[in-house]
Amino acid sequence: GNDYFADEVGVLKLNMTPKEAVSAGDVGYIITGIKNAKEVKVGDTITLANNPGEMINGFEEVKPMVFAGIFPVNTDEFEELRDCMDKLQLNDASLTFELETSQALGFGFRCGFLGLLHMEIIQERLEREFNQTVITTVPNVSFNAYTTRGEKIIVNNPAEMPDPVKIDRIEEPFIKAQIITLPDYIGNIMTLCLGKRGILINQSYLTPTRVELIFEMPLTEIVFDFYDKLKSSTRGYASFDYSPIGYREADIVKMDILLNSEKVDALSALIHRSRATDFGRKLCEKLKELLPRQQFQIAIQAAIGAKVIARENISAMRKDVTAKCYGGDISRKRKLLEKQKEGKKRMRQIGSVEVPQEAFLAVLKLD
Repeated sequence: GNDYFADEVGVLKLNMTPKEAVSAGDVGYIITGIKNAKEVKVGDTITLANNPGEMINGFEEVKPMVFAGIFPVNTDEFEELRDCMDKLQLNDASLTFELETSQALGFGFRCGFLGLLHMEIIQERLEREFNQTVITTVPNVSFNAYTTRGEKIIVNNPAEMPDPVKIDRIEEPFIKAQIITLPDYIGNIMTLCLGKRGILINQSYLTPTRVELIFEMPLTEIVFDFYDKLKSSTRGYASFDYSPIGYREADIVKMDILLNSEKVDALSALIHRSRATDFGRKLCEKLKELLPRQQFQIAIQAAIGAKVIARENISAMRKDVTAKCYGGDISRKRKLLEKQKEGKKRMRQIGSVEVPQEAFLAVLKLD
């Protein structure tokens, strides 16, 4: 462990009250002037350097369950966002983050959260307390990928997924979900949970008007909008709680979004193969609505490896180049249109497509 000098010790009452020493039964504090919050964690044992005691066991380090990228809207505000994240981590040790670079969004952070609610709280605190406007990428969970050589790779980010040829199997985290609701809404909840690859484990009546449903479900299925759908399908008369129960083998694939054959890494997602085609199609349709039209055609594609599973096109804005042709030979009009077509083709090869912030937020709200 590390050695620190205690500048002040005391007890916590209504305010911090300094004392010569703290003893058993006191709710105490210690001021040491530690500059880096990562040097100490919840559960660490504080003891005297010249007369060390035994370490107190029983504190398990909290592991993040949900991961997402957080990027500043303006790339110039990256350093300011870093300071805000450091301050947040001072009073929320369960928040983890590391530097991440995205081709589409620039510099940002890959953040680990305890769950969806924790992620929403961090976003809200960044906006409310620190006045930061941020873009949050598609949230995903932590997968275990086992290679053909027997190596285990923990995948927190779609970019970390190994080449499919080298993968032996992939495991995804499962949760035990407890839902308490009214008997009238059992059918709606069953439809929702079974559609999310859930398995009904138990159903019991706590009282004549309260039913408890226990499901085992993949965590990745509740990351997006499960809670919102649960509330809307039960008119708010449902409580939801979950706890992790380990990892199970699953058919997980990496889905990429391409704009004019260029990957947008911030829109990549790890998803179950059975849902990939439907999710890719809906995402392409949503991007078609949100991306502004350009002087050249934009091809939006969802792909798994080299296989394109969904596609939408945004047609180019065109000027009427034949407006000044009054009658005459049709070949002149055709020549002008061919010239315009060639120009659009060149423009498409060199033109870049800007993805608005709404597009990243739309991914979180797909049905």
